[in-house]
Amino acid sequence: MKSKKTLIVYVALLLMTVYLMVVLFTRSKESQTVLSRDFSDIENSGELNIVTDYNSVGYHVSGDTIAGFQYELIKALERDWKLKVNVFLENSLEENLSGLQQGKYDVVARNIPVNTQLREQFNFTESINLNKQVLVQRKLAFNDSVAPIRQHLDLAKKTIHVHKDSPVILRLQNLSHEIGDTIFIVENARYETEQLVMMVAGGDIDFTVCDEVVAKQLSEQLPEIDVETDISFTQMESWAVRKDSPVLLDSLNGWLARFLKSREFQKTYKRYY
Repeated sequence: MKSKKTLIVYVALLLMTVYLMVVLFTRSKESQTVLSRDFSDIENSGELNIVTDYNSVGYHVSGDTIAGFQYELIKALERDWKLKVNVFLENSLEENLSGLQQGKYDVVARNIPVNTQLREQFNFTESINLNKQVLVQRKLAFNDSVAPIRQHLDLAKKTIHVHKDSPVILRLQNLSHEIGDTIFIVENARYETEQLVMMVAGGDIDFTVCDEVVAKQLSEQLPEIDVETDISFTQMESWAVRKDSPVLLDSLNGWLARFLKSREFQKTYKRYY
């Protein structure tokens, strides 16, 4: 009799466990489900959610004024599309793309080095800009008479500090394979790329990697740094949207085709590049 009661208790506990597992699995799947949101949904809502990163070229605050290449493109898009654009700032590209996949953002508007791996996961607009990555190091006069590195082979066994989840990590890993030796990569979650450049200038670290345009601007303020060694080939840079937003992609490409030929864009480009 006692064993029968014990069996009933075990069965009840087992059924309860199975029920809880089903409930948790269902809720987990629901939380991962992203509602499709294409251009018609954006038009109906009257709002477009765009994320960009904060830096001296793309988006920054100067006194009471917001400025930047990406900022001016976003404002032009808001004007032309007559939509309210909600701008979110997040420097981590991984967080940008994760938020895009989850439906938090409709567009990632920043300099994204487009590669095959990213194209498998996201759609990208036509090229907005061309850019490349450069090695940031100290000039001979500020580096105990040690000359700047010019050959990739000389990066063997060197330590390069980059911002956590930086898109340049993949390039450095590939470069390590190309030279057949180890390049040590240190991901820094605390400091952004521009701060790492300043740390190179101050002698706190020896190397980091930065977009060429940003690097050249910073070199005007930091005479200690050398930015003449390329790390990557010239790459097309585009905005990203989800795979399930084909009409949004087509609309953005149509707008860019017109806007990139305008005098307004030419003035904006010259102002920042």
